[in-house]
Amino acid sequence: MAESPPPRPPRPRRRWRQWYECVLGWPTAPATAARPMGLLTGVRFDALGVPEEAGFAVLGRVPATGPVALDRRAGRMWFLTAQGSADELPELLGWLDWGGVALGLTALGTGGRIVAPAPWEGRSAAGRRQEALEGPGAVEAVWVRPPEPGCEVERTLPETGLGGDGGAPDLVRLVSTAATECHRSRLLRAGRARRDQPPENRPGGPGDQAQDQALAFSYASRISAGTRPRSLTL
Repeated sequence: MAESPPPRPPRPRRRWRQWYECVLGWPTAPATAARPMGLLTGVRFDALGVPEEAGFAVLGRVPATGPVALDRRAGRMWFLTAQGSADELPELLGWLDWGGVALGLTALGTGGRIVAPAPWEGRSAAGRRQEALEGPGAVEAVWVRPPEPGCEVERTLPETGLGGDGGAPDLVRLVSTAATECHRSRLLRAGRARRDQPPENRPGGPGDQAQDQALAFSYASRISAGTRPRSLTL
């Protein structure tokens, strides 16, 4: 029996792919029955991923980041960063004294993909934020800070050093802020979870060293409180 052909993507998604590949020049991965259309990382950009709650906190603290997408179904926000930055993340987190702390912060480089957001069509910033907060729907992902057609994306992306030519922050600053907000969000979730449990079942105590280590703010988190060590001042 001959195999049935793969399902044809809906017409809007074909337009999306044409927009990304022809207008922006970004390589895409076609949609399948199991996965939506994706944007390939490691070619024009890498991507730094954080939980949604932490991502919105980062947006409030870092006014210029380069393009940022929200995967609503996964509850993750993706900050586009300079190509190669995914390989730098482990060493960078260690240098910032976040090594070994569970943050929920990830990076995608060569061979990775993020869900392709609905193409930007000129909606207002307020409308874009409202759409992002409405929750999962027919559109899997949306742009929170969209790319600019006609603008070379590489010039707007955070990179190690002095930052991108388009005014984006240095990668160290973005990662430091993202790590702090990821940890803060995790602390808040852990606190809410403990409050929801009966007192006799709440974790903690002097013998719970693993939890103490996981929930302790690292030295790097004091950057956000204005106690940045001189060696990290850029």
